[in-house]
Amino acid sequence: MSTKPMGKLYTICEWIMKLAYINLLWIMFTVSGLILLGFMPATAALFTVVRKWFMKETEVPIWKTFFSVYKSEFIKSNSFGLVFVMAGIMLYVDYYLILNLDGIIRIVATSILLLISCLYLITVLFFFPVYVHYELKFFDYFKYSFFLGVLNIHILMLAILGLAADMFLLFYIPGLLPFFSGVSIAFILMSSSILIFQRVQKLKTNKVITE
Repeated sequence: MSTKPMGKLYTICEWIMKLAYINLLWIMFTVSGLILLGFMPATAALFTVVRKWFMKETEVPIWKTFFSVYKSEFIKSNSFGLVFVMAGIMLYVDYYLILNLDGIIRIVATSILLLISCLYLITVLFFFPVYVHYELKFFDYFKYSFFLGVLNIHILMLAILGLAADMFLLFYIPGLLPFFSGVSIAFILMSSSILIFQRVQKLKTNKVITE
C-alpha cells in the first residue's frame, strides 16, 4: 500500500491544525487587549505569520512569532488603528450630515462620500499586507495601501470575490468562525497582495535593467 496518500492526508491535517491554532491565538490576543487595543497588534501578528508561510517559511514557530510581533507592534499598530477609527468616525458623521441636505446637493455629496468610503475600504484591505511586508514611514503605509489597491483593480476584484465567498461560507457554517474566520481573510488578502508585491518588484527590476 502506498504511503503517499497518507502523507498528503497528514500534511492537510497538519495545515488545518496550524490555521485553527493561529486563528484561536488571534481571537485570544484580540480579546486580551479588550478588543479595541488588541485587534490591531493581534491582526499584525496574524498577517506576519501568514506572510512567512507565503515566503516558504512553513516551519516558522507560530507561538513565538505571534507573541513577539504582538508585543513589539502593540503601540505602533494601535497608532494606525487610531487613524483608521478617526477617519471612519468622520465618514460616519458626514453621512448623517448629508441626510439633512436636499436635492442635487445631497446627491452630489452622497456620491462623493461613497467614493471616499470605497477608497477608505481599499486602504483598510491592503493595510496589513503592506504593514508586515514593508518598512515605511508612518503615513507611507496608508499611501502604499491605497495605491497598491487602486492601481491593481483586477487583483482587488479577485480579493473582494474571495472575501465574499469566504463570508458566505462562514455565514452558512458558523461553526468555522472560531477556527478560520480571521486566518481565512488573512490568506485571501495576503495572497492577493503577494501578487501585487511581485508585480511591483518586477517593474522595479525591469526599470533598473533598462536604465
